[in-house]
Amino acid sequence: MPMEEKLLKILKELRPEVDFTRETRLIDEDILDSFDIIALVGELNDTFDIQIGPEHLLPENFNTLSCILDLVRKLQAEG
Repeated sequence: MPMEEKLLKILKELRPEVDFTRETRLIDEDILDSFDIIALVGELNDTFDIQIGPEHLLPENFNTLSCILDLVRKLQAEG
């Protein structure tokens, strides 16, 4: 399964009512709250074999599907 599909599956399990392909302000509009982010980070770490640290927990890394994908790819590359 491609990375974007895996990420969308994780996000849909977290918040099924949100259209993650269109939303651009997931954090800024409080669509994802702190509990969602904690759950998301755990899933991302496990699914993509990365380690998201406190320094990565910035709104700009989680506001859109594209931003989250960029963060995952960056952390995988640093591996």
